[in-house]
Amino acid sequence: MAQKKLIRFAEITTFKNVLQYPEGTAGKWHEYFNNSNPIIVELACGKGEYSIGLGQQYPDKNFIGVDVKGNRIWVGAKKALEQSMEHVAFLRSQIGMINAYFSPGEVEEIWLPFPDPQLRISKTKNRLTHPIFLRKYKQILRPGGYIHLKTDSPVLYTFTKLVIEAYGLILHEDSNDVNKELSDNKALQIRTHYESLDIANSNRVHYLKFSIIDDLDTSKDDWLLEQVKLIEKKTTDEQTDYETN
Repeated sequence: MAQKKLIRFAEITTFKNVLQYPEGTAGKWHEYFNNSNPIIVELACGKGEYSIGLGQQYPDKNFIGVDVKGNRIWVGAKKALEQSMEHVAFLRSQIGMINAYFSPGEVEEIWLPFPDPQLRISKTKNRLTHPIFLRKYKQILRPGGYIHLKTDSPVLYTFTKLVIEAYGLILHEDSNDVNKELSDNKALQIRTHYESLDIANSNRVHYLKFSIIDDLDTSKDDWLLEQVKLIEKKTTDEQTDYETN
């Protein structure tokens, strides 16, 4: 396995559609794609299933999958090359640095398909819908640009709804069960590797589509953590009682 990773790491350095910790990309993505089409970013893209899938559905838009794992990016990047998808690219970097790679308003939409839900309360700030990250997204999104969250984690779904309400974000769509309620939405039928694993054992997929209009009040962040402690500890206790009985 280690040898396979080394081979992939070497290969992606030769892929024209992979940029690893690049400099000077902010404001240059339309030049990179050689068109003026909207730019859609998939964060924590893993093997790039959404960047590839959306790229197949929308050839008139540009897609950039972002992940720190070069071994995973290799999978999506290779598929894009094999299918001559000139409008799909991959950026290898930490998501916390995302606003260094894009200019204000350069991104049309952001997708978060099956990100790590960071279930430990101590890891709350690592959730990709935490205000710490949302403030970075707001910097690069066009005004009113959409953020899409797709997850099988009830914890991340509930947490994100709390954030949307508490910070005055605009909720455009909310589904507690995508397969039952939004089966006609082609974009939501794209399946990622982690979706197929059903790690949460929830047997359902949640979806939120929202946008950020105003700045997120930093004074609410401590309050948010306290709410998370109350809500998620209660849920854990109830689950423990159920399993005990």
